[in-house]
Amino acid sequence: MREFRIIDTGEVRLRAAVEGDGPLVIMVHGFPESWFSWRHQMGPVADAGFTACAIDVRGYGGSDKPRPVEAYAMEHMIADVAGVADALSPGEPAIILGHDWGAPIVWNSALTRPERFRAVAALSVPYMGVGSRPFSAIFDELFTKKNRFFYQAYFQKEGVAEAEGEADIRSFLRKFYYAISGDAPAGSWPSNKTASDPLLKGLVDPDPFPAWLTPADLDYYVGEFKSSGLRGPINRYRNHERDFAFLSAFKDRKIEQPAFFVSGTRDLAFNMLGGPDPIEVMRRFVPNLQVAEVLEGCGHWTQQERPDEVTKLLIPWLKSL
Repeated sequence: MREFRIIDTGEVRLRAAVEGDGPLVIMVHGFPESWFSWRHQMGPVADAGFTACAIDVRGYGGSDKPRPVEAYAMEHMIADVAGVADALSPGEPAIILGHDWGAPIVWNSALTRPERFRAVAALSVPYMGVGSRPFSAIFDELFTKKNRFFYQAYFQKEGVAEAEGEADIRSFLRKFYYAISGDAPAGSWPSNKTASDPLLKGLVDPDPFPAWLTPADLDYYVGEFKSSGLRGPINRYRNHERDFAFLSAFKDRKIEQPAFFVSGTRDLAFNMLGGPDPIEVMRRFVPNLQVAEVLEGCGHWTQQERPDEVTKLLIPWLKSL
């Protein structure tokens, strides 16, 4: 039976959906989602003999929503996940699973707190090691200075993206979800926008929406974001310099725990800036990468677009631990 709990992590209180009994698996969502993005995996993980715990990340849903930008730096996100582990699995290292922004959160949790997390699984975003400069410096060079639109650059100015998205949450979510899904035609995420263009310019509101997100599913997300707003979720993107400063202390460390990774061939976040095969690069930094799969035709919303495929890969790996 799934239940909701409010967990005091030490810094904030987080809402978590919890199901099952056994070794703890903490599920961390991305933008713009909630615990609900794990709805298809929670039951199977619990049935396999684990405690499935899907959190609302700080700033989202039923969790605390501190206002300062710096409250969403990676150091605090890691502390939140560790706090959930301490509350639900005291003395026993937890398994962590993340998607989208949740993937960097769990990768870096495993990197910086190896005593607290015994295995790590991520969807969509590979681990490419601690960078040599902040990611903001990279997208500034490749996009902003060339007057090209990049969504994370657009998110930097406080209040701008929030106002655009909150003007019509339902339309924002429909367009954003669809544009980077595996169902959207090539070019649905426009590549010809200028740095001053808004996020939603050129994005299509599909009719009908792909079947992996039902009207009831969308209603749930809309309700969550009408309640929480978008400031906290977007603040995560405003911490690249702080994240770089914090993680630089770990630049010579590898993620040694057993690891799992799944993405999609149509996921723009999988190989965002081009370059070498991300999985081959990842193996240098994650030497115990035990599962690495790229699902043909799958877009960004991995565990929602392809729930059965993700679950069929995930459960045997969890049991192997």
